[in-house]
Formats: sequence, structure tokens, C-alpha cells
Amino acid sequence: MSNLFEAAGLEKGAPRPLADRLRPTALSEVVGQDHIVGPDGTLTRMLKSGRVASMILWGPPGSGKTTVARLLARETHLEFEQISAIFSGVQDLRKVFDRAKLRREQGKGTLLFVDEIHRFNRAQQDSFLPHMEDGTITLIGATTENPSFELNAAILSRAVVLVFNRHDDDALKSLIARAETEEGRTLPLDDDARSALIGMADGDGRTIINLVEEIFAAIPPGDEPIDRAGLVKIVQRRAPLYDKGRDGHYNLVSALHKSVRGSDPDAALYWLCRMLEGGEDRLFIARRLVRMAVEDIGLADPNAVVQALAAKDTFDFLGSPEGELALAQATIYLATAPKSNGAYVAYKAAMRAAKEHGSLAPPKIILNAPTKLMEAEGYGEGYEYDHDAPEGFSGQNYFPDELKRRPQFYDPPERGFERELRKRLAYWDGLRKKRGG
Repeated sequence: MSNLFEAAGLEKGAPRPLADRLRPTALSEVVGQDHIVGPDGTLTRMLKSGRVASMILWGPPGSGKTTVARLLARETHLEFEQISAIFSGVQDLRKVFDRAKLRREQGKGTLLFVDEIHRFNRAQQDSFLPHMEDGTITLIGATTENPSFELNAAILSRAVVLVFNRHDDDALKSLIARAETEEGRTLPLDDDARSALIGMADGDGRTIINLVEEIFAAIPPGDEPIDRAGLVKIVQRRAPLYDKGRDGHYNLVSALHKSVRGSDPDAALYWLCRMLEGGEDRLFIARRLVRMAVEDIGLADPNAVVQALAAKDTFDFLGSPEGELALAQATIYLATAPKSNGAYVAYKAAMRAAKEHGSLAPPKIILNAPTKLMEAEGYGEGYEYDHDAPEGFSGQNYFPDELKRRPQFYDPPERGFERELRKRLAYWDGLRKKRGG
């Protein structure tokens, strides 16, 4: 029906969103993805070779995945079919495959674009395989999630994964310039407001165009440019692009953890605030800070875990927003604390030894003898009470008899409080050797 309206010329007077009017008509017009559609891009080389494989387009929202899929169908002269995994089920897939089979019998190919392909379950994903293998469809799947975790290995083995980048500032400025050309006037923003607008888009090309359209609609031609405050009034406040259950969540958690481990309090605070601004569960952040304290600081600063737990208790007591300052304080403390994974490494090494020699009994010397039989068997015989020994240290062996003393699990580095622990261990080791323990 839409084709009839278009043929009759009835669509020309209908309003069209700015994003639709700015939609590229050729792959070379796509902004911000030169590594894919540029002169030496992956897709450009693929088209020159005359063979286009099935693909998974992985990237953030608004990076051009749908646009590239549509243009690819045009470039390859394939019939374009589009479905969304959010709204489609098994029956919809069957209808698409049946239409594709009919076209194939007529000598025509089908490019099937599946938006949010990761939303399909494993069985639904498997249904694509036979049609990909016999050439009935060329599958182009778009996803904002890591394909390695969300898509079947069988699909990934039959498709090329193209990674779309978040739009940088230059790409967003280019989109603004195109919008200004389309509208025939300059965007009425001063330099500070223009920079703020680019920040609000957060790398999303679709968002920047929609924001620009809002501004053009709100400010008549000829009015003076507005400042940052005026911009905020027009577009209101936009939520950060942050999905607490998906890649965005794990990426920011990883960034926070590695910034703390890398002793960069400024970067750690930035990622903490990104998580807070995105609405992350404050208890989850507190738990993660405790983990950092024991995993990456440990005994180099035994007070680190105390600070992390105190931040959790403080937030529980004060609530938001005052309690979030406690999380920030703990983040700074952890980032500036001396770092050590000595306890973590020792635990992993001891766990491996425990699994390998899990059936070995403790040496009889340190076992109690509550019965005559156990006493007769030598339980507890020769045990020295350390508090009665010189220097409060007997130097006896506490490993199983079959193991004797193993190479040490815990090897504290020369950092923070563990420098003192290293001295103690060296002192006790010297006493042990002196007494033949």
C-alpha cells in the first residue's frame, strides 16, 4: 500500500523526521565507520570482491548498523527483509524463510536484516543455519551486545563480525553540519552549548540528530544563539546510555576496578560517577569495592577492607545522595592504597594444593588425643606449646607428613604493611631452620 501512495506522489507532502531526511544514500556517506565503509574498509573490500558473506554488526545504539544493512541490500541488489527479534517469533521467521525460498526459485537473493538478533533464543538462532548454508538468505544481524556471549557459535562460525565504533566528536560534528545544510540555517547554539550538545549525544548519531531537530523546532530562524542553560531547558536532561544488565554494566565495572588497581583515583572516581549517574545499584558498587580491597590491596593495607565495609554501612545509614559520598571516599582510599595480590595468589596456590592432596591427614604431632587408643597411636606426641617456646615460636611442621614443608604459598611483596609481614616471615623462617624444623 505504501508503494501505491509513493507512486501516486502522495508521500511527498507528508512530514519526514530529520533523521529520515539525513539517511545516507550510499555506503560512502556513512559517518564514523571508515574502518568498515571507507576506501579500505572491510565491507568496501568485500563488495569489490563480488561476494558478500553473512555478517553480525556489533556496536552501540545509533552507530549506523541499520543504515549500513539497508545500503548493503541496495549495493548487492538483494531483496531487503527486516525483522526485529523483539517483536518476531517462530511463525514470523517461517514466513520470512518461505518468501526467501520463493525468491531463490525465481533467481533472486534475500538479505535478511535481524535487529537485536541477540534477543532470539538458542533454538531460534539455530533456525537460521540451514538457510544461511544453502544461500537462501544472507543474514545481517545487528546487536548491541557482545556476540561471543549472546550468539550461537554455529552462527558466528558462518558470519563475519563487523565492530561499529561509538561516534567520536568529529563524527557528531559532521552530522550536525549535515543537519544545518538540510535545514538551511546554522544551529542556534553558542560554542559552549554546542559542546554540551555533543556530550549529551554520548556517541549516538541518532540521538544527536533528534536533539538538533528539537532545537530547530524550538528556536525560530533569526533568534540569537542560546547558551548551555538554554539548551538544557529545551532538551531537558537525558539519561546516560547505560544498561545495568548488559555490556555497559560490565564494561563500567571493569573500568572502575582496573582504575583502582592501577592507582588512578581520578579515573576511578570518573567511572564510579558514571555508574552512579546510570542508576547502578549502590549495594552492588559497595560489594565490588570490598572485592577490590581484598583482591588487589589485601594485607598491603589491612584497613582497606575496613574502609570499603564502612562505606557500605554509611550508605545504608544515610541513604542517597549523601551516602554516595562514602562510596566515593572508599574509592579514593582504595585507589591510593598500596597494592598487593599476595593473599589472592597464596589462596589460589593453596587451593590447588588442597585439591591435589585433599586426602592427606594432619601430622599426628598437632592432633589431640582424647582417648587412650589415640594416645597410644602417638597423637599429640612431641607437640610444643608455642607460647612456652623461645620467642613464642616452636618452628614445628604443620603440613601433612607426606608433604613436609612446601614452597611458600604466601610471598608478600615489599609494599605497604606487607613489608613488615615479609620481615616477620623471614625471621620465623630463620628460627625454623636454626631449630631444624
